[in-house]
Order: sequence, then structure tokens, then C-alpha cells
Amino acid sequence: MTEAPTRERPTMPADAFARLGEGAVAYVREFEAAEFGRLYPGGPELPPGMRLWALIGAAGTPILVSDDRDTILTSALEQAIVPVSRH
Repeated sequence: MTEAPTRERPTMPADAFARLGEGAVAYVREFEAAEFGRLYPGGPELPPGMRLWALIGAAGTPILVSDDRDTILTSALEQAIVPVSRH
């Protein structure tokens, strides 16, 4: 029996993969104020325990942060960005 020929699968460089969907798709994520400094170094200090929502670009770049999820969704749609939930 002969083996089926194997085809080499094309690979995408990591940096190109990270940019896939950039400007078109962003994910919506809820987080606590304690994480805010990681996303926005040098940003204002927020009250501990405050819940926030972020719109994060496909490559992981923060686009917008708000304490209101609807604001995040509306902003995404106004910018023609498809918001997706991160599970």
C-alpha cells in the first residue's frame, strides 16, 4: 500500500496572524479597575472593585474603556467594527 502524498501546509507568520481582523473585529471584555493599569499604563487611578468594559482590537490593542457595556458596543458599531465576546 502506498502512502498518500503529504502537502506542506502554508503557515502565517505570528505578526500577520495578530493583525488578522485588525480594524474590522474587536472583542468586548469585562474586567476590574485593578487591571486598568495594565491596559492603559499611566491612566487615572480608579476606585478598587470598579467593573469596566473594554473594546480590544484583534492584535490586543485597547480601543476603548467604559463602565458601560452599551457604550462599548455602540462605539464599535459606529466605527464599523464587529464586536465579539471573549469567553
